Amino acid sequence: MPYFVVTIEYIQDMSVVEEHTPAHRAFSAGLKERGLLLMSGPFNPRTGGMLLLKAESVNDAVAAFEDDPFKKLDIAKYDIREWIPKVGIELFEQ
Repeated sequence: MPYFVVTIEYIQDMSVVEEHTPAHRAFSAGLKERGLLLMSGPFNPRTGGMLLLKAESVNDAVAAFEDDPFKKLDIAKYDIREWIPKVGIELFEQ
């Protein structure tokens, strides 16, 4: 199953981001429970974040974020790219 790197860039004021962060993290936890999300977290400094997914296709990866509060409320923009790991892949395929 392909891997996808998802980068999120905030496009709203940090006060709006912080208000909706708990809902975004709950949404992300749901992706993890479904087996899509491998890891995620914010950048430092906090301008956005990154998620690493496993999905059947880029369309499935894009669709996975349709209900993310950050996306639905136009708090962040998303860049979703298929990623082909070479070194360290054994960390994800245990």
